[in-house]
Amino acid sequence: MTHDAAASADLLALARRIALVAGEHAVEERRRGISVAATKSTPTDIVTAVDRDTEERIRSMILDARPDDGIFGEEEDTHVGSSGLNWVVDPIDGTVNLLYDIPAWSVSIAVVDGPPDPAHWNALAGVVVNPVSGEVFEASLGGGARLGDRELHVNEDVPLNRALVATGFGYAVERRRSQAEVLVHVLPRIRDIRRIGSAALDLGALAAGRLDAYYEIGLNPWDHAAGGLIVREAGGRIGGLRGEAESDRMLVAAAPALFDELTALLEETVV
Repeated sequence: MTHDAAASADLLALARRIALVAGEHAVEERRRGISVAATKSTPTDIVTAVDRDTEERIRSMILDARPDDGIFGEEEDTHVGSSGLNWVVDPIDGTVNLLYDIPAWSVSIAVVDGPPDPAHWNALAGVVVNPVSGEVFEASLGGGARLGDRELHVNEDVPLNRALVATGFGYAVERRRSQAEVLVHVLPRIRDIRRIGSAALDLGALAAGRLDAYYEIGLNPWDHAAGGLIVREAGGRIGGLRGEAESDRMLVAAAPALFDELTALLEETVV
C-alpha cells in the first residue's frame, strides 16, 4: 500500500489528538492516586489501572475514527483490521516513573503500514507525548520531525568518546545481569550514560539533540514504533547489530557515523 505525505500528515494529526487526550486523562488519574493492578514478566514489571484505562481510551478513539485499522498495544489483545494499517500503542511508557511520580513517562502512538513487526512495517506517523511537561515529539514519513514547532535533527559529528548515551534495563534478573556486563564495557568508552526510564522519551530526546545515542536490549515494538520514526525523520539511523533490523535482540539509534561506532563497540560484547 502506498501513502503520500498528505495522508501521513493526516494520520499524524489524528495520532497527536488521541495521544494528547489520553495523556491528559492519565495525568488526571495519577493525581487521584495510583496503585499496581498486576505484574507481568516479573514482580517488578508492573501494570497499573492507568495503563489499562489509557489503552482502552486510545483504542476507542482509534476505532471511532478508523474502524478498519488494526491496533497492536501493550496491555490488550491485538485488534486485527482490514485496511493494512496498524496502530502501535504504548499507553504508558515508563510505568515505574508514573508510579513513583517521576515526570518522565509518555504516551506513544505510531501508525504503520504492514504488520506490527519492525522488520516488515513502514512507519507512517508517530507521536510521543510527555503529559507532565506537555512536550510533543512527532514525525510523519517524509515530513520531518518536530518538538512542538521546532524542527529536529540529531547531533552530528560526535565521536564515540564524547557521546552521551542512553539505555534501559529489563525486568528479569538474568537479562539485567547481561545488560550490566554490556554497560561495564560501554561506559569507559563514552562521555556518560543516561537512564531515563522511557524508551519513547529517550528516542525523542535523541532526535532533539539532548542525547547523542541510545541502545537497549529487550524492547517491544510498541516501545519504539513512534520514537523510531521520529529519530529517522530527524536524520538518525536505527537498527540492530551485524546488519540486522532493530528488534528485541537490540536497538541502536544515533547519527549515522556514531551509529557505526556504537554498534561496533556493542558487537564486541553482545552475542
